[in-house]
Amino acid sequence: MTVKIGIIGIGFMGMTHFSAAKSLKSCEVAAISTRNEKKLAGDWSDIQGNFGPRGDSKTDLNGIKRYANYRDLLADPEIDLVDICLPTDKHERVAIDALKAGKHVLLEKPIAIELEAAERILAAAKEAGKILMVAQVLPFFPEFRWVRDTIQSGKYGKLLAGSFRRVIAKPDWSADMSDFRKLGGWGIDLHIHDNHYISLLCGTPKKVFSRGLLAEGFVNHVCTQYVYDDPDLTVSCISGGIAAPALKFAQSFELFLEKATLQFDVGTYGDEWLINRPLTLIDSEGGITHPNPGGGGEWYAAFAEEISAAVAGVQAGKAPQELSGELACAALRLCYAEAKSIETGELVELGGA
Repeated sequence: MTVKIGIIGIGFMGMTHFSAAKSLKSCEVAAISTRNEKKLAGDWSDIQGNFGPRGDSKTDLNGIKRYANYRDLLADPEIDLVDICLPTDKHERVAIDALKAGKHVLLEKPIAIELEAAERILAAAKEAGKILMVAQVLPFFPEFRWVRDTIQSGKYGKLLAGSFRRVIAKPDWSADMSDFRKLGGWGIDLHIHDNHYISLLCGTPKKVFSRGLLAEGFVNHVCTQYVYDDPDLTVSCISGGIAAPALKFAQSFELFLEKATLQFDVGTYGDEWLINRPLTLIDSEGGITHPNPGGGGEWYAAFAEEISAAVAGVQAGKAPQELSGELACAALRLCYAEAKSIETGELVELGGA
């Protein structure tokens, strides 16, 4: 079964999903929807992001249906999976409309800004009997996928401790991105990647204790300790959008297993992508190696893996764990618990935010 995809929203992420899906044999981009007439005509030259190329002025849309109104795409009987790449404040309305129209949904992260909106989307998917998937792409990047596979294999024993870091400077390449209020602060838009991956890797924590910076009620920087029932498991994360302008992006992790330590540290300094520490495995026998996590290839490779997993979910009739709507909602719930912990200075139970 070739899954036919309709993409709603042709900004940078819509272009990324379009390029990724076009590279796959298991699916077909059958339609796009955008209100922008230039983009409907194939002129995507105004699109740019913080990685990958600019859009093409002559994007090949041959054989692809084009809709100015997204509801016309939802009414298209050929579409199996609706891929929503709109700004976050449009997620709830369009996702629920798509589910009510009988379509499976892949929704760009974060699932929503407001927790209540996320829960309404989940309820709509359950009522419609359709698959809701949230495009949390981090587990599909090679180093993060390799770490998860390695820990789950048990080869180096159980995970004892882990620390994660994901920071950016305030982006100046997009007016929408530069206004943190439209995104729920960097504590949601950026840090939800960490909350999602940590929950996927270690399970959802029971409590959080956070320190950080709040701006108009939104988290712009956070340092969190995740509290689990297992007293021997220590997990923490630093994330935010307050770095100096030349530090455009940085991410790292250090994980301590019973029989190995895993490290990784990369970032964009100025306009240069630097690998401060490649994926490194330090084993209990004294060996230091740099595993090849696979991947690579085109700039959209991780997104192609993500969409391939979503297509497989449609074909199997069940969302893969990495794209679970419930897990995406739990990650958002963590964001609100962190905000409450920063505000009150107290340990906050998950669900009590």
